[in-house]
Amino acid sequence: MSFMDMKTKLAGLMAQCLTDTWQDAQGLPTAEEIRGLLAVPPDPKMGDYALPVFRLAKALRMPTAKIATTVVEKWSHEDVARAEAVNGYVNFFLNRVNFAAETLESVLKAGENYGSSDMGNGKTICLDYSSINIAKRFHIGHLSTTMIGHSLRRIYDFLGYKTVGINHLGDWGTQFGKMICAYKLWGNEEEVEKGGVNELVRLYVKFHEEAEKDPALDDQGRAWFKKIEDGDKEAMRIFNWFKALTLRDTERVYKLLGVTFDSYAGESFYNDKMDRVINELKEKNLLTISEGASIVDLSEDNMSPCIILRSDGATLYATRDLAAAIYRHDTYHFDKCLYVVAYQQDLHFRQIFRVLEKMGYEWAKDCVHVAFGMISYEGQALSTRKGHVVYLEDLLNKAVEKAREIIEEKSPNLPNKDEVARQVGVGAVVYFDLHNDRNKDIDFRWERALNFDGETGPYVQYTHARCCSVLRKAEAFAAAEPDYSVITDDEAQDVLMLISHFPQVVRKAMEQSEPSMITRHTTQLAQAYNKYYFEHRIMDESDPVGTAARVNLTRAVRDVIKTGLYLIGVEAPERM
Repeated sequence: MSFMDMKTKLAGLMAQCLTDTWQDAQGLPTAEEIRGLLAVPPDPKMGDYALPVFRLAKALRMPTAKIATTVVEKWSHEDVARAEAVNGYVNFFLNRVNFAAETLESVLKAGENYGSSDMGNGKTICLDYSSINIAKRFHIGHLSTTMIGHSLRRIYDFLGYKTVGINHLGDWGTQFGKMICAYKLWGNEEEVEKGGVNELVRLYVKFHEEAEKDPALDDQGRAWFKKIEDGDKEAMRIFNWFKALTLRDTERVYKLLGVTFDSYAGESFYNDKMDRVINELKEKNLLTISEGASIVDLSEDNMSPCIILRSDGATLYATRDLAAAIYRHDTYHFDKCLYVVAYQQDLHFRQIFRVLEKMGYEWAKDCVHVAFGMISYEGQALSTRKGHVVYLEDLLNKAVEKAREIIEEKSPNLPNKDEVARQVGVGAVVYFDLHNDRNKDIDFRWERALNFDGETGPYVQYTHARCCSVLRKAEAFAAAEPDYSVITDDEAQDVLMLISHFPQVVRKAMEQSEPSMITRHTTQLAQAYNKYYFEHRIMDESDPVGTAARVNLTRAVRDVIKTGLYLIGVEAPERM
């Protein structure tokens, strides 16, 4: 489904006007180029859209003022009330009735599919996100990768792409040998089953405390990891059990967040797929030995070398990531593979993508690192070693609890308080994470996240609930043919303009891997609707046709807010 917003329509009309007026001119801009030039003036008194005509002066060999006045003289279309030539610009003032009718009919026809598209039909996008570590609890540091990845997946789905969500588990390394060793020495099955990841963490900490007194324990840990590498039956049984316990633990968090994956293929999955990479690098003469390690030299790209094998023959992250990229392309035939990983890994991914290019994989250009900033909590940096860790499940549960308290105070008669508290609490955390540009660092603060005013999740959710309330009351009014002339005021037009921009915002969010564009746009729409709501009476028994138009505006706002929230992974309660 595609939606022609007014900007696109205006650009097409303008392109036609230019070719009709100057039929012999060469180098006139296309409709797509004109769309890029059209801007929204800073002051609404200057029009709804403005086109700078400086760009046309070269093609037409005319002064800009003359071009602007000629366009205005020739311009004629029912969707534009008037056009004015001002200082080398053509300012367009929309026909507000037509604009309201077209915009609302478009949304009401599509409902929650408004802004969706089939542009991705036949294309596959792989998304690598969340990437939790086995035998460790899911902490707040994993929030951004999880929610940015989840949101991007929904955006791609919404635009018609086939998506593959991959949770590249951190399930390899000597720490797992140490964990098995700790379990064998001090653990028992019943306590681990009961305590889950918390018990595994306790055993791991104990191992390190004891190893400081008895360094020989480290050798035992390494020996158990060697058994995992060799596929020893007992080692693999315990290792896979630890994995299952971790996934059971994290599944509760994913369920709260509404996040799912198609694949949990982690580092260990690529154990038998690395020889192909190493052999291929050797065959293509890309491997060199440096201080005993096997590396790919990237000095011509001004990068440090990409280490493939350590001097003791051990593989590294890079070896596994190369194997993973090749496996994913062979398996899913992706058109794009996104890696939602913190910005500290920027060099790592530039190295990986460059090595894939050197190996002759032209699809390496379709691998993209979607970086994001760090997260702190109430002004404090997170540090596992210093014991300052905020577990995500605890954070979400606390958010739900706080939301429940606020709801109890504000809406004591709400029938489904627990359900709404979950939607608002979890939504507040997710919204807070996805409100700023992803590259910015975030400091999570309760008083900001759970505020029912301002640019927050609860504020937007409350606006959605307000729209639902209006629509429930509107059922008492007989359906009348709407008179859209009643929503030509500035407040209604601001709402309509934001609604009309929504499909393009979704597309831009996809192109720039930036969910915050949708978060902010949805917030602006909520703010504009609330301004309209406070300054205009929605339902008026003496004016059924006007009421029908205002109710349609409310219905469109509800649908677009619900879709916007859905695309960033936030639920939209109908009552709050």
